[in-house]
Amino acid sequence: MLAPPSTEVTFLVRGFHVGQPQARDYLEQVGRWFLVGLEYGMTVRGEREVATRLETVPPEYRGFAYEGASMALAILDGLLPGAGGRLHRFIAGPAAHQIYTAHVGAGWALARLPRPLRPRVRLRDPLLRWLALDGYGFHEAYFRTPLVVGEQRRPRILRGHPGDARDAAHVVDQGIGRALWFVCGADAAHLAGTIAGFAPDRQPDLWAGAGLAAAYAGQQSAAGPAGGEDPAARQAVEASLRELAACAGRHLPDVAQGAAFAAKARYQAGLVTPLTATAVRVLCGMEVAEAARWTDDARPADPAAGDAYQAWRLRIRGRFTREPSHPRRDGQRSGGPGFRTERFAGEK
Repeated sequence: MLAPPSTEVTFLVRGFHVGQPQARDYLEQVGRWFLVGLEYGMTVRGEREVATRLETVPPEYRGFAYEGASMALAILDGLLPGAGGRLHRFIAGPAAHQIYTAHVGAGWALARLPRPLRPRVRLRDPLLRWLALDGYGFHEAYFRTPLVVGEQRRPRILRGHPGDARDAAHVVDQGIGRALWFVCGADAAHLAGTIAGFAPDRQPDLWAGAGLAAAYAGQQSAAGPAGGEDPAARQAVEASLRELAACAGRHLPDVAQGAAFAAKARYQAGLVTPLTATAVRVLCGMEVAEAARWTDDARPADPAAGDAYQAWRLRIRGRFTREPSHPRRDGQRSGGPGFRTERFAGEK
């Protein structure tokens, strides 16, 4: 089946771990809004009309709906090549502010399309097209959990990816790490135990993906009934994020890299939620706007280079190092887990 039915995003059907019931309910809701976007992309005529529908989705879920719509448009490009270019027009036009989630959604489509049809899905951004591999990895871990998570089998790398297979495997594992946030029910201890079962060389990428999901998706809404921030919910979210940081241990810089990516995606889309703001403060030690700027500053000079995406990730990660906390010294941000800014060559 090219499009999953709504029952396929429930924890009961997927067999995912249930930690806190509210986390289960919230993450299932994320999946439902993804499917709403998928339906809009499949049934609404015209990319701008699709985006108009998507803009009615609640802000905290809107990025997932754009991701689902992008999956749909990529599938249509694969199935109906004579009238192709839907995804490109969507990304270049009304979904430009959601360019990150749109590329991830294309990876879902590549996982569903028959192999001969995959080359019809064309992604033109030389750097962000790597995100399709992230989306592909998420899909495989989410829908093939016993093999990809239980047995730690590596998904088959898609043909035609940029760069070499090793770099592609890193990005796929980041996507698997994002899925683990759902598979493990946003339970930090269970997540840590699951990641520990993977080969050591895969764990940094898995933690990066988990950090991205923790900051972008989260585990429950931090908004109150009137749309404002709920202090009690924010405190619960912050406590769970600090537990995640503690469980990550030496992989906390990887978690921070993923959280910085989440900050950039939500900041560019204009969809920063209280949850994301809290997550970025806890995991990166800074505000969302600053984390987003860090990802921009770290972009590679040659985005078309075969190792550009992996170099981008590593450069962001390199800016997060652990050291004992010293208030506001050496560029350290308050509220974070004791990070210090490492300046690049040439920075003042």
